[in-house]
Amino acid sequence: MTRGTTTERTETGRLTELTQWWRRAFSYSGDERDTLLVIGKSTLAATLAWVIAYDVLDARSPAFAPFSAVLIMQVTVYRSVVQSLRYVGAVVAGVLVQAALGFLAGPDLLTFVLVALIALTIGRWPVLGVQGPQVATAAFFAFSTYTSSSGDAQRFFRLGEIVVLVLIGCAIGIAVNVLVVPPLRYRSAEYGIRNLAHTLYDLLADMYPVLAEGVPDQDTTGGWRDRAARTEEMIGQARSGLQTAKESALLNPRRLLRRYRGHPGFQGYEAVLGALERTLYQLASLTRGLDRSLEGDEARQPFLQRYAVFLESVSAVAEVLTTLDETTLFQQAKRLERLTGEAETRHNDVVEETRRLSLSLADPSAPYGVLVIEATRLMEEFRYTSEILLDAAKDTD
Repeated sequence: MTRGTTTERTETGRLTELTQWWRRAFSYSGDERDTLLVIGKSTLAATLAWVIAYDVLDARSPAFAPFSAVLIMQVTVYRSVVQSLRYVGAVVAGVLVQAALGFLAGPDLLTFVLVALIALTIGRWPVLGVQGPQVATAAFFAFSTYTSSSGDAQRFFRLGEIVVLVLIGCAIGIAVNVLVVPPLRYRSAEYGIRNLAHTLYDLLADMYPVLAEGVPDQDTTGGWRDRAARTEEMIGQARSGLQTAKESALLNPRRLLRRYRGHPGFQGYEAVLGALERTLYQLASLTRGLDRSLEGDEARQPFLQRYAVFLESVSAVAEVLTTLDETTLFQQAKRLERLTGEAETRHNDVVEETRRLSLSLADPSAPYGVLVIEATRLMEEFRYTSEILLDAAKDTD
């Protein structure tokens, strides 16, 4: 009874997840809709390639055309073009290796060994990238075609047919990718920045209430430090999203449409991403400073309370970046400028507090110097971010 109930719940959960996936795909632009578009465009490209290869050309190996069309269907038009060039180069290299050795030595086992050896060696060429293994694949298919054909004329024709089918498939794949909703992923850059900003905001939102209540223990500060240090993967994902966004504008006809002409570009986003990356590293250094224990130091608690107010103001700045949107960039940049000014005031209060309490900023055993330095660096990065986004917003306007 329990097993049956558990199975039913599992199936219900999977059905719910599937329903939500389709709802997201039809509700707004995102990974789900992008997945459907790629599948739909790949199906269309493969079908067109098959019709031309099988029905129009009556090719002996028509599958080369739809396979090529699907293979080069990438997330951006630029990548489709680059990968198609590499793929065509790999196929041509493989066919040429087989043609040269086949016509010289004949279709025997020794010829196949030499074809495999040379094709696999050429496939290691860095210029071919991920398409390198296709050299050997094309050579093996060419060898099979060569051995099953009779007469040099027919063999030459069949080998040339492979290259023609690959060219047709690549051409159709690129044409479909360009003409049918060409991917323009401007928002990929925003998503990466938002995710990093969320990480920064969540950490700051956890830190300042604890500091306002008193001196945190080392388990708490250690947890903050670990969270700040576990951002390498997110930073890599954000940079990948930014690169995808930049590539999506290359060779893409949609960028010529009026609605995309006012896009602020990616220099501002790239600068913001770099600033957030440095900010997270500085926050990790800040948490290490909080690990330093000063038992019996009566000045530490009032200092940390003032520091908590500063971090709260900084978290408000980070919160704006969690909703970064190019359609409201100017308003967000102005708000960011205002909040950054308020955070600078709170930073000045921290510096003034160290003077009022006569705290030593040069004592390596005390955390005050490190905390003030990291606060200053945080403010420099946020001020830089504010200025970059405001300039980008003004250019767009």
